[in-house]
Amino acid sequence: MPATPSAVAARFTGSAAAGERRLSRRLTEVTLADGRVVVVKYADDPGAARAEAAGLRWLAAADAVRVPTVHGHDDTWLVIDRVADGRASAEGAERFGRELAALHAAGAPAFGAPPPDGPAEAYIGLAPMRNVPGEDWPGWFAEQRVLPYVRMAVDDGTLRADEARTIERVCALLPGLAGPAEPPARLHGDLWNGNVLWDGDGAAHLIDPAAHGGHRESDLAMLDLFGAPHLDRILAGYRRAAPLADGWRERVALHQLFPLLVHTVLFGRGYAEQAVAAARSQLT
Repeated sequence: MPATPSAVAARFTGSAAAGERRLSRRLTEVTLADGRVVVVKYADDPGAARAEAAGLRWLAAADAVRVPTVHGHDDTWLVIDRVADGRASAEGAERFGRELAALHAAGAPAFGAPPPDGPAEAYIGLAPMRNVPGEDWPGWFAEQRVLPYVRMAVDDGTLRADEARTIERVCALLPGLAGPAEPPARLHGDLWNGNVLWDGDGAAHLIDPAAHGGHRESDLAMLDLFGAPHLDRILAGYRRAAPLADGWRERVALHQLFPLLVHTVLFGRGYAEQAVAAARSQLT
């Protein structure tokens, strides 16, 4: 008999389920008999639950930003604590900026390094993402975070050959565009607004990571790309804790190439046009 979210929650928490509420095809909120509430997530792709669990634990190990506790996982299921609903505040956003700076400062063994116990073949949302270590950020970013998705988009017919050449030109110029060298940061990796939850006290919690070692400006660029409440205060808190290198604002579009190309592969032509525009902005 197939497992149910309630049965999975009971198995990983040790408490019987008292009720469940379906949030989506993959997500179910389960109330336990002891009063706790957890979220049970189903993963279609092999390794996705393992990758997410490893990422959450790696972020939590930095003791910087709040992350839901992982109660357990197997090949297809993940059980984590639910984050109570709340709203962002300016004060909480500034605090989150400082916490994000501390998370990044916890570091990673290399650019592209996966979390401990995390698979090399991981995911960003529903798209595949390889965590293959590289020695320098410009070369690694081009080879592992930009060009694979350019190839997929061209193969799918979503990106034209001339547009691909524009992005490839940016990749060739990356050593001169990337700014001062920085050590690998511990990234959330998929830090759009939907993956930042605010609790009843206005504190930020991070969910659904695509965690890996990368450039800290990439997380900030992702927040900027899809918008975040009180983004100016988040950035202010971050920069007070960890100043950014000169020219970081001009590099935002460069770092956005990765999420825009992922979205091109997943969602189509509209994002392809944004990716090409971001690339062209780096060539002017």
